[in-house]
Amino acid sequence: MIQLFDQTTVIDGAQVLAVGEARARGVEPDAARAHTLTHRILAAHNAAPAGDAGLRLRFDALASHDITYVGIIQTARASGLTEFPVPYALTNCHNSLCAVGGTINEDDHLFGLSAAKKYGGIFVPPHLAVIHQYVREMMTKCGGMILGSDSHTRYGALGVMGVGEGGPELVKQLLGKTYDVPAPKVVAVWLEGTPAPGVGPQDVALAIIGAVFKNGFVKNKVMEFMGPGIDGLSVEYRCGIDVMTTETTCLSSIWRTDDKVRQYLALHKREQDFAELALQGPACYDGLIRVDLGKIEPMIALPFHPSNVWPVAEVVRRADEILAAVDEEAVKQFGEAGKSLNLRGKIREGGVWVDQGIIAGCAGGSFENISLAAAILDDKSTGNQAFSLSVYPASEPQALALVRNGSTTKLMAAGAVLKNAFCGPCFGAGDTPANGALSIRHSTRNFPNREGSKPSNGQLSTVALMDARSIAATAANGGRLTPATDLDWNDPGLNVDLNYHFEPIIYQRRVYNGFGAPKPETPLIFGPNIADWPEMSPLPQHLILQVVSVITDPVTTTDELIPSGETSSLRSNPLKLAEYTLSRKDPGYVERAKAFQALEKARLKNPADPALLARVREICTPCGVGDFVDELTSLANIGLGSTIFAVKPGDGSAREQAASCQKVLGGWANLAVEYATKRYRSNLINWGMLPFVVDADLAKDLRVGDYLVIPRIREAVEKAHPNILACLVHESEADGEHKIWAEQIALTLKELTDDERRIILDGCLINFYNSKQPQ
Repeated sequence: MIQLFDQTTVIDGAQVLAVGEARARGVEPDAARAHTLTHRILAAHNAAPAGDAGLRLRFDALASHDITYVGIIQTARASGLTEFPVPYALTNCHNSLCAVGGTINEDDHLFGLSAAKKYGGIFVPPHLAVIHQYVREMMTKCGGMILGSDSHTRYGALGVMGVGEGGPELVKQLLGKTYDVPAPKVVAVWLEGTPAPGVGPQDVALAIIGAVFKNGFVKNKVMEFMGPGIDGLSVEYRCGIDVMTTETTCLSSIWRTDDKVRQYLALHKREQDFAELALQGPACYDGLIRVDLGKIEPMIALPFHPSNVWPVAEVVRRADEILAAVDEEAVKQFGEAGKSLNLRGKIREGGVWVDQGIIAGCAGGSFENISLAAAILDDKSTGNQAFSLSVYPASEPQALALVRNGSTTKLMAAGAVLKNAFCGPCFGAGDTPANGALSIRHSTRNFPNREGSKPSNGQLSTVALMDARSIAATAANGGRLTPATDLDWNDPGLNVDLNYHFEPIIYQRRVYNGFGAPKPETPLIFGPNIADWPEMSPLPQHLILQVVSVITDPVTTTDELIPSGETSSLRSNPLKLAEYTLSRKDPGYVERAKAFQALEKARLKNPADPALLARVREICTPCGVGDFVDELTSLANIGLGSTIFAVKPGDGSAREQAASCQKVLGGWANLAVEYATKRYRSNLINWGMLPFVVDADLAKDLRVGDYLVIPRIREAVEKAHPNILACLVHESEADGEHKIWAEQIALTLKELTDDERRIILDGCLINFYNSKQPQ
């Protein structure tokens, strides 16, 4: 089904060659690296000086949704923004329900519209389209690059390299700066064969994720899709696979383009944006993923990650064993609360029964997926029991096309509920299942509690990812888990007309497009929840950090660092949002961080405070770092902050708040064995936090309440020292005796660019840009 080759590979036309075979044909692999699509596109967007090994990229367009664009524009304003230099789409698909928090969601939308007018942007009103569908339909241009403040910024199937990053990286682009990254390795994804009827793009995507996530096969690399199997896939099918590449932790993706892509762009009145992307000679890759599409089965990603992949038929066949493992994982994740999950209780009457189905968003809500789901459900019923099915077309033009081809009628008659374009089901804003329920979704993620449940309140539900075809087959059976390949695909009723008619008037009448025509006199409209970032201090000469959370899970997601659904309405208010930091993973974190932050505030108010001086001496004395503690009379150069330890933090969303909320609460660093994604590490840096890497054994000795004393940290950052010696101080009270002792540890701080070091030294990206403005 899927084979991985962790070796240099050359693709020459229709042939995949090992290095020796390529050289025998006169192909020099190193020279052939320049022939990849990736290399050509990156080179065309690279502003780095000749001879610079790294990339400094400028993107052709930007995109953000209503959870992120307020913070981005606020940061850019504070850093000198005058107008948007490239097309920048502000979509409203995450906080578009306007159902919680009073007026604050709609206040953000009015802010976005006023910003689009003032700075020359594109404003897509609520319910009109989810972010990535709008970009696919209206902004992609073959050979281009688009940066989005959403992790699923992927347009490779349309010949565009999309990168999802935290908001500060978009701020840099808005200010005319570059996206700096080492030249990535490139992995070829060779598709061959034809998917069986009933096998959809989510099935292919999940199979690939299951093969490459845990081993990090494509981490921070570019996935380049090639091979004869592409020819038989529609553009929407390709997009459905492509958008899920985010869950592999790759940096970006790109596909060869063909006449189907031309037709897609022509359909959207943009044929001039087509260019054929094909190899212009033998191309060399750093690895190969070989996918036989004909051997892919309907797949399901069980809780609690898109990589927990199984064939649907195998889950049905081995239900007790496989679901028992998920129940056990729930106890590991949530402790006592996890015991309430009983997925084995879903086994009855010889099958596995689920409670909810959802087809939605940038992965599931396509015209093709929904049309096939409607055909499967035609003249059937989802039943009147607990099971429910909701369907969200990804854009209003697609929703109109579904009305015209009869799919909407079929779905509604079957008992499905049709809803507007909205990303909520993907991150827990709406459609939260009942306690103990299992939801199957054609969406992008199924991280712990991402569907909205709160184990700390005794609420626990779960999500499994599936393709729309198998979700519809399951719905047709009233919720009994069913792979779509069980259906008779020779039934004439399943031969659906998938010819799509795009109606541009919907966007023409409602989307505000002010690119190239900013109106600087336009006042920004601020709601009461839109707050500026608090003032942030430059990096001091020395740091004393208290360890306020220790997370030993193999991977920590951004959803666990800052919850998604219930906090979405607070994303424009840094102080209020910060109160939710780590609330699902470590509810005591905020109180501990704020307690130590109070000491920093006291230091800034009075650096010579005698009690604080005495406490700092007590912490530092076991370290033997007398050169900056002896005869200490002031704490002017010694910062007091907090840090967290996590084995591998930052998997998942691009949301910058996973880092900025820690900074707002006094965080100065993260300690990690490795970082799950480049984007999370970038978020730390852009908020002035030190992305330390530590030895895996540190977790054995590390405890909440320990202190990390880091002398001369500012000098180390200024001089680009990759390795830094620090002192880990332990403290305990036992049998009425106070003990304090220390050990020396090594911190690694590698691969920082000159600008990144300066951002950390200045304290955050805002300070960095303000320091460059004329006074």
